[in-house]
Amino acid sequence: MRPLSFLYLKYVAETGNGSFLLLEEIMDQLYNSTIAAISTAMSNSGIGIVRMSGPEAFQIADRVYKGKKEKKLCDQKTHTIHYGYIVDGDQVIDEVLVMLMRGPHSYTGEDTVEINCHGGVYVVKRVLELLIKSGARPAEPGEYTKRAFLNGRLDLSQAEAVGDLIASQNEYALQSSVSQLKGNIKDKISEMREKILYHTAFIETALDDPEHISVDGYGEKLKKVVDEIIKEMKRLLDSCDDGRIIKEGVRTVILGKPNAGKSSLLNVLLGEDRAIVTDIAGTTRDVLEEHLNLKGISLNIMDTAGIRDTEDVVEKIGVDRAKEYADKADLILYVIDASRPLDENDEEILNLIRGKRAIILLNKSDLDMQVTKGQKELPEEFPVIEISAKNVQGIDELEDTLKEMFFQGELTFNDEIYITNVRQKTALQDAYEALGRVNDSIDAGMPEDFYSIDLMDAYEALGNITGETIGEDLVNEIFSKFCMGK
Repeated sequence: MRPLSFLYLKYVAETGNGSFLLLEEIMDQLYNSTIAAISTAMSNSGIGIVRMSGPEAFQIADRVYKGKKEKKLCDQKTHTIHYGYIVDGDQVIDEVLVMLMRGPHSYTGEDTVEINCHGGVYVVKRVLELLIKSGARPAEPGEYTKRAFLNGRLDLSQAEAVGDLIASQNEYALQSSVSQLKGNIKDKISEMREKILYHTAFIETALDDPEHISVDGYGEKLKKVVDEIIKEMKRLLDSCDDGRIIKEGVRTVILGKPNAGKSSLLNVLLGEDRAIVTDIAGTTRDVLEEHLNLKGISLNIMDTAGIRDTEDVVEKIGVDRAKEYADKADLILYVIDASRPLDENDEEILNLIRGKRAIILLNKSDLDMQVTKGQKELPEEFPVIEISAKNVQGIDELEDTLKEMFFQGELTFNDEIYITNVRQKTALQDAYEALGRVNDSIDAGMPEDFYSIDLMDAYEALGNITGETIGEDLVNEIFSKFCMGK
């Protein structure tokens, strides 16, 4: 008998005993249907994989598979690979390798069949259509990972890490996703929940049996535990900005006066002539956004209009947008034309970037430099790098500075946990605030039952991260964002 998911138990608790017919329909949809989908990209390639999962996966595969020795897949051992053909009646569709994995030792926890066929778009679609005709139904987006979650193979943080792993665009995002997939967030959250649950249970037991269990002075003991958990939560919350940058990239804005070399810098970083470069000041009127990867760091980089006073209506809109984007940026690259003295426009830009994370780039260092490192007008708080976009000089130093600025040179995913998910951050923040209320109650000398109320709020909020206290609608929404074959 398959283990019931927590959603099943939750449904029983909320509806009572009067809805067994509906419950059977829900469980039938979850467990008694076999799903199929193409798990590789829909483009011509060497290999295409069509995956089936469910109680009839082996039987359906037998209806379309023909091996050289006429063997039945249902009779074969788990985790074996078989060579043969996919056939539709007497017609051979493709020559294939079929991988068999019996539940619960599979990704979904169910019987799973993966058909490795030739990777032509028409071929894999034909195989999928044949499986559906033979008894499978098309999988919904993310349904394989959803089944893995419902069957206890993954918790929700690990399931979301699967989606992040697929979408990762740099080495750091990849390592972070793999670390989460291994369960580093799950383990930390479970540890916190166990501590909270232990003390909640003690308080509730003591309140039910005050003659035998005393809670005198328990607030001081509880406060030490709560402070320890709050400290751990604060460290996780502080990781959220790094986590977002790891996952989404650094929001980077290139600022400078017209004709300072901003667009030339963008082209050098991209390795192609993406932005228009001319000797005419004010060529860039709007924001041009590109994505690039520098030494493992993803930059969502925006080239903006040169900042100066102008009567041109269109250029003025571009300047206003540049200032607006700079205000929201994680990083500002301030490009100075070092062959000309600083003026009032540079002063305006320097005032604009004060208190922000920025790097000052002295461009055109191949010419006679009028602005140099250590010049008193340049704030000491910012790194200053001499570059030449024309001669591609100083770019390595810029890359090293970026890595040092954001990740202190190196990132390790052995002990550090990075929260990269907004939903997880929100749940963690809710738990953090709930524990803050516990401390407030202790400091105010409130009765112990006030402690348990907020402790349970924290416990449930943390459960939202791992999926143990989350609603079915949100589960469906999360997995609907996955690709079809995952």
